[in-house]
This record gives sequence, C-alpha cells and structure tokens, in this order.
Amino acid sequence: MPQFGFSTQQVHGGVSPAREYGARVAPLHLSAGFVFDDFDQAEGRFAGTVEGYSYTRLGNPTTAAVERKVALLEGGADALLVGTGQAAVALTVMSILQAGDHILSADSIYEGSRNLFEHNLARFGITVDFVRDHNDPAAWERAIRPNTRLLFGEGIPNPKNDLLDVELVARVAHAHGLPLVIDNTLATPYQQRPLELGADVVVHSASKFLAGHGTALGGVVVDGGRFDWGASERPSAPLTEPDPFLEGASFVERFGRDAFMAYARGVSAARLGPAPAPFNAFLIGQGIETLSLRVERQSGSALAIARWLETRDEVESVDHAGLESSPYHALGQRLLPRGQGSVFAFTIKGGQEAARRFSDALTLFSRMTHLGDVRSLVLHPATTTHAHRSAEQLAASGIGPGMLRLSIGVEDVDDLIGDLQRCFERLPALQEEPALAVVS
Repeated sequence: MPQFGFSTQQVHGGVSPAREYGARVAPLHLSAGFVFDDFDQAEGRFAGTVEGYSYTRLGNPTTAAVERKVALLEGGADALLVGTGQAAVALTVMSILQAGDHILSADSIYEGSRNLFEHNLARFGITVDFVRDHNDPAAWERAIRPNTRLLFGEGIPNPKNDLLDVELVARVAHAHGLPLVIDNTLATPYQQRPLELGADVVVHSASKFLAGHGTALGGVVVDGGRFDWGASERPSAPLTEPDPFLEGASFVERFGRDAFMAYARGVSAARLGPAPAPFNAFLIGQGIETLSLRVERQSGSALAIARWLETRDEVESVDHAGLESSPYHALGQRLLPRGQGSVFAFTIKGGQEAARRFSDALTLFSRMTHLGDVRSLVLHPATTTHAHRSAEQLAASGIGPGMLRLSIGVEDVDDLIGDLQRCFERLPALQEEPALAVVS
C-alpha cells in the first residue's frame, strides 16, 4: 500500500471490496470449513501449493484481513491472529524455545506473562530471569546466559507506566544474536512501532485497544521479518533443526527470515489450536478502523487527569510517563511522541481501605479487569491482578495498598475529573463509615 498516513491505513489497509455483492466492509465468514473445487485442489491446499482456505483453525478470510491490517500498521512482514493476547505470548515463545532454554524478561510486565514464564514454562524445562533495572544495558548483559534464547519486555508496562527503552534493549539483544519480543498492547502501533526501534517480534492483546469496545477477545503476533534466525550464534531449535514435515529441511532452510512466522502459523498455531472466532476477528477489524481517534483522545484525557491528580493533597503519587515529574518523561517524549498511553496508576493516602471506599464511590469508572475500553475503568492491583504476590514483592514493584489503576476511555474529560473530585470530597465521610462485614 502507498505511504498513506496511519489513520488512512487503519481504514483502508489490508482490505479490498468483496468480489461478491460489492460489500465495502470485509465480510464475516462464519464457516468452520471451506469447500474444495476438486480432489486436486484439496491436495494442493494441504500441501501448501495452492492458495486458499481449508479449515478456520488454519485460516479464515475474515481473520486474514485483520492480520494484513495489523502487519501493515506495525510495519511488519506478516501477522498471525489468535484467540487471546495470552495465546499470542505463549505461541511466540513456544515457537522459538525448547526444553533447556532461558528467557530474559523485563521485570515490569503483565502478570499473565510473568506467571506463564515462571510456572507453566518451567514444567517444560524452560527457565526465566527478570531484569529489575530494565533500562540499564549492563543489567541485561549480566543476566544473559549461554542458554538464553530470547529477550522480552513491554513498551508501556502496566500498571506503573515505567517505560522500557526498546532501542536500548534491542541493541543488547542483537549484540548477542538474540531476538527481542515486545508486547505493544498499551502503546498500540499508533503510539509506538517497536519493530522500527529494533524489536524482532511484536505481540498484542487485541482485546484491548485494537478491538477497543470490550466486546471481543483476540491476540496478534507480528513478525518483523528481519531477524536472521539462521545466522544467530544462539540458534532456535524449532527453527533450525531438521523437521520431518519439511522432508528433513529446517524452517530456516526452507523459509529464511520468514522461518519464525512459518513455524508459528504452520506448526504451533495449527497444532495447539488457538484460533480466534471469525466473529471476534470481525469485531477487532472494526475496532482498528477508529484506533488512532480513540487512542489520541484517551491519551490526552489520561494526561490531563494525571496532572489534575498530582494537585490533590489526598494523592501520594501518580505514575504517568507524560508527567514532567516522572523519571520516564524524557524517554516518553523520545519514544512515544504521540502520547504516553491512557493506562496509569495513582496512589491514594490511607492505604487499601481508602482505595476501597474511593473505588466503590466512583460512578463513571467501571470496576473491571480490562484495559483499552471506550469506557473508563478502575482496578485495585494489589488485591486483583497482583494478588498472588507477597507483600515484599509488591513493595519491591512499587505496588502499594493504596494504588488504583485507571484505564481512561473516551468520555468527556471534565466528567471523569468531576467523578474523581466528588469521591475525594466525600473521602473523609467515607472513611468514617463502618466497613461492611465480610461473610464467608
């Protein structure tokens, strides 16, 4: 596609008018399987020599349209749509690693990814270490082992907004012949394109900003197509070892720099089966068409709310990289010039009880474990997403008992501030009310 602007590409990219009936919107193909014209076509589809679709677990026209659009917006060579963001992370690491390998990850990542790395993959002989000082190249260098096979991080981590310098980590990764995988869920390709900063693979929870309306689950894996899997001194066994389905050739020998996506799509996704429902793919595609409009408004409102929260005596701290007081402010201006996101946290004085009463008094903010919705959301990390962590681990991560996470929607910012202000004004009275007894 010509070099149109982002908003033009998000509407027109990857989709052409349907040949039948002239529908301008990519049609929804609700079909488990697809009819073959004849015996030879069926054989060719399964051999990969004839283009087309055979079974929705392996591919679907609705899904493919979304994949093309996301690859275009991220500046990638190819993309794979799967059922959830968690599936996107799992599929990515399982397409690169084998038993005995090691992941090196930034410490500040989504808890679902952390638990996958620490617990589930450990049962398959894959280990992980976390880098606390994630913008210190020496910290990454010290933690790399002989069996390290990939580096992982998030451009905008949740909930602390402690940005990752993707360019810095990419340089470390490539100096050791390692791929860098970046979760770009919170930044979205509108605010950051990690592949252009040196990342090799990007993953998304498409359930969040890409879909945008809290109606669909999905995940995306985007391959930059530039990492030389065959030249690495730290080879990925699934991609470089002979494969019986390729008549003894390896995926690198057969597909070159496209080996990762060929394996992820043709082996991992095909065999593990994390296919998205076509209806969810359709909803994600619809959401992407307004991505830049929503993200621009949400980020602007979030920064306005963060600045307002900083003025409140009831607030201990605000974690938003757009604030001049943030230690990540300069990095945010450099790597995220279109805005530093709309998910951030603030810590209210009075600890967990104050946070509980404040959260319960909100009327416009929905209490939900979700992000990137057109509706504004609030959650208490210490008792929900991070509840399994010890008090020491929470303290080390800067997640205190009074912290609340906000995901800002597209409502009028004055109305959202008004909702927060009413809760602050009521807070003294709320704190005097007796706590409700918990019946077990």
